[in-house]
Amino acid sequence: MDKRITLEIPPRTATLIEELDKKLMVLLRDGRTLIGYLRSVDQFANLVLHRTIERIHVGKEYGDIPRGVFIVRGENVVLLGEIDQEKEDKLPLQEVSVDDILDAQRKEQETKQDQEKLLAKALKERGLQYIPDMSHDDMF
Repeated sequence: MDKRITLEIPPRTATLIEELDKKLMVLLRDGRTLIGYLRSVDQFANLVLHRTIERIHVGKEYGDIPRGVFIVRGENVVLLGEIDQEKEDKLPLQEVSVDDILDAQRKEQETKQDQEKLLAKALKERGLQYIPDMSHDDMF
C-alpha cells in the first residue's frame, strides 16, 4: 500500500516547487545576478540557493564570484529562470578573473556618474533640473 502524499496544485498556478534542485538564474532588484541550485522556497517566494555564484557582466566579459549558500528574500526577486547547461557552455562572452571584472565594473560606474554630471550641468545651464534614476538607491 503506497502512502505517498501528493500535492494538489491548482491548474495555471505559478509554483517554484517544480524548480527545486535545478540550476537557476535569479535577477535581484538591486541589479545583481545570482546563479545557483534552488534548495528551498516558501510561501513568500523566499529562496535558498546552494553553490551560488554572483555573475557580473561588463560588455562582452563576465566574472563569477563564489557566494556559497545564499538566502534571497522573495520581494527582491525580479526575474528567475532555469539555466540551460548546453547554452551556458556556449556563451558568447569571455570569462575573466574576479579582480578584472570588478575593476571593469568600477570603471563603468565611474563613467556613468561622469555622464550624469555632464547631463546635469547641461540641463542646469538651460534652466532645467536633472533628477537621476534613484530606483535602486534603497538597495545599497
